Amino acid sequence: MTTARRDGPARLGNPVLLGIAGPAGLLLLIELAPRIGLVDERYLPPASRIGAALVTEAGTGVFWTALWETLSAWALGLALAVAAGVVAGIVIGSVPVLRALTASTVEFLRPIPSVALIPLAVLLYGTDLGSTLMLVCYAAFWQVLVQVLYGVADVDPVAFETARSFRFSAWARIRYVLWPTALPYVFTGIRLAASVALVLAITAELVIGAPGLGREIAVAQASEAVPTMYALIVVTGVLGVLINLLARTGERRLLAWHQSVRGEVAL
Repeated sequence: MTTARRDGPARLGNPVLLGIAGPAGLLLLIELAPRIGLVDERYLPPASRIGAALVTEAGTGVFWTALWETLSAWALGLALAVAAGVVAGIVIGSVPVLRALTASTVEFLRPIPSVALIPLAVLLYGTDLGSTLMLVCYAAFWQVLVQVLYGVADVDPVAFETARSFRFSAWARIRYVLWPTALPYVFTGIRLAASVALVLAITAELVIGAPGLGREIAVAQASEAVPTMYALIVVTGVLGVLINLLARTGERRLLAWHQSVRGEVAL
């Protein structure tokens, strides 16, 4: 009689409890390290003081306004980058000559750090929302474009030529042949771009002084409100985790029909 082989996480214990254990251990370390003198409280206050500062911040209108400004810049910049990346990726990837002509340009522009464009963004838009959007769009666009190019390249040429022989229109070939193949790549690009967009939004606010959580972190640091500074940093970290979870959940739900997602669920 044979028994089913259990997966690694099941043998180790409850995955949820294991996931909670890591942050709990980190909080305990941050609480104890300054209290026993491993670090100076002026630079790293105990976790309890950071938590109290977070509660205080959550009771102010300034915090919620800054949070809304950060999320607005993130969402708008991400939406623009996704739209531009998907359209450009499908057009470039579908035309071999165009892809060959743009390959070197893409490889040249893609590695340029978005923070290197901060002086240009300030020159063009000052410290307004436009500066943040410029940096967010630039960084997120390449994440989406590259993934869409990979997705278009993965389309079965036999299926594409079959659709052409049946006189499918260009739009029909994109809709019924290219798009289903490229869609998993598109979602991967969106997931990567969502995280990058948040990083650039916070960076722009922190460095340029655009409205949002990043600027509030800089203000707290300048005024030596160290617990508040760490509390706001924690909020940005939580936002990153939530965005990643939402992106993964949306990907699983919308791609439930795809083989890769079905295999992941089966495991």
